Amino acid sequence: MSTRITIDPVTRIEGHLRIDCEVKDGRVVKAWASGQMWRGIEKILIGRDPRDAWIFTQRICGVCTTVHAITSVRAVENAIDLEVPLNAQYIRNMIIAAHGIHDHIVHFYHLAALDWVDITSALKADPRKAAQLAESLSEWPGNSVHEMRRVQDKLKGFVASGQLGVFANHAWGHPEMRLPPEVNLIAVAHYLQALEYQRIANKIVSTLGSKTPHIQNLAVGGVANPINPDSQSTLTIERLMLIKAAIDRLHDFIHQVYLKDVAVVAAHYLDWAGHGSGVTHYLSVPDLPLDGKGTRFAMPGGYIRGADLEGGFTPIRSFGDAAFRDSVAEAARHAWYRDEGPLHPWEGRTEPQYTDFQDEGKYSWIKSPTFRGDPAQVGPLANVLCMYAAGHEGARRYVGELVQTVAALTGKDVPLSALHSTLGRHAGRVVRTAILYDNLVAQWRLLMDNIARGDHDTFNPPSFPKGEVRGFGFHEAPRGTLSHWVVIEDGKIRNYQCVVPTTWNAAPRNADDEPGPYEAALVGTPVRDPEQPLEVLRTVRSFDPCLACAVHLHDPATGRAVQVKVS
Repeated sequence: MSTRITIDPVTRIEGHLRIDCEVKDGRVVKAWASGQMWRGIEKILIGRDPRDAWIFTQRICGVCTTVHAITSVRAVENAIDLEVPLNAQYIRNMIIAAHGIHDHIVHFYHLAALDWVDITSALKADPRKAAQLAESLSEWPGNSVHEMRRVQDKLKGFVASGQLGVFANHAWGHPEMRLPPEVNLIAVAHYLQALEYQRIANKIVSTLGSKTPHIQNLAVGGVANPINPDSQSTLTIERLMLIKAAIDRLHDFIHQVYLKDVAVVAAHYLDWAGHGSGVTHYLSVPDLPLDGKGTRFAMPGGYIRGADLEGGFTPIRSFGDAAFRDSVAEAARHAWYRDEGPLHPWEGRTEPQYTDFQDEGKYSWIKSPTFRGDPAQVGPLANVLCMYAAGHEGARRYVGELVQTVAALTGKDVPLSALHSTLGRHAGRVVRTAILYDNLVAQWRLLMDNIARGDHDTFNPPSFPKGEVRGFGFHEAPRGTLSHWVVIEDGKIRNYQCVVPTTWNAAPRNADDEPGPYEAALVGTPVRDPEQPLEVLRTVRSFDPCLACAVHLHDPATGRAVQVKVS
């Protein structure tokens, strides 16, 4: 006899996600993923000027705000075949890289690590032994005995006050928490230190984007950052050197802390390399364009069918790639919408049809995207695997280094196939962080060199023809492949659809009743205690869910999403 588990809402994610599982003989045998809010941003955009779409779409989320803004301007530029200046590409690329680093650090340390790290166990640790262990792994100055003692004293202070704050209400003492007390203490120290380094990465975004969240410097045709070395009101060399100083501070935390911590966690939970694979068709788009039209990229992308990194890899080569354009569709057979599809995003509709939760019918506000008719997993793991398949030097080097570190810690061979797992998604994310960092350095140098050659252009004005034009824009966002699709008629938006990373991963069953990536990844997951299903949450959170991006609220009577009165 099976037991039904309902987790509603899943916390430490963005937005409102419900997960249902049937557990039999200690393992998940069936799962449902349900987005619990309606998506409506596309309807808000109909009839508006396409130059304004990025300002609206980035309000989809309060965390990954840059990604919708960048994808939106790319979609409109694609529709009118508009090239952007090199400086604009470099500035956008630096925002993308810095935002990705910020997001990945926050996800691992502040959203997901508490599924593997037992804070209360750290109270039992010997700070001297913890420091010795940490210093054997890297030269990070934050691994000292003094630091370990200081962090443990801080923890004791939390407990003594009875105010655990963000450390309250977790699965402390769960039998599946297996890290030794000293490793838990190291992890807590790095959790606290990570708060400062995610801030530094975000400072780069705010300096270039004028603010964050919700950057203000984008425009269809480029960016609104005028470059003039002689004016303090523009992007000056002084500001670019401020950004360079912030970039330099990130290096050691990524290489001496984040990469090491993921290896240590993986070494203690290596059996989790055998759980959570799910859908192994991987989709990732190329990003960080190196020319004005988006035909050359610093980070390659593509599609991997059935985990086959050699014969199953198809590259995606440009912003106008027909293989991507013609392969995406969304179905709503199990989603609370009228049109069941599958429909191409240019023909997509957002008409609600709520039916309550039906196990075999409709049960989510999230649609079911497919690529070439199949569900696909997106995210940092997909991105790294596609770069690996494309022969990207950084992807191969960092994956090799991480695997070697885990093998050295465990004394066991770790095959590349171990990446198709819950642990693999964390490994993919830290490898991608290291690659993003290398590219952040490179893009800063490319911008400086281009300015030195006398090129100060940042904007090409758009022009909209009479009649209908269609465009699509994509971006490899921190949570995976993001695409926006726009139909423009006489200079106004006639249709707009966003196919976001969490829509791919949190999808309900599709038109052929195939489960989405969350649902497929959960099947087979061991659950020791159905009253505390920590193992289910580990796999779900390894995807870095963002339901705020996947679904949205809209008032059809007034057209208002929200109203705030200040008196």
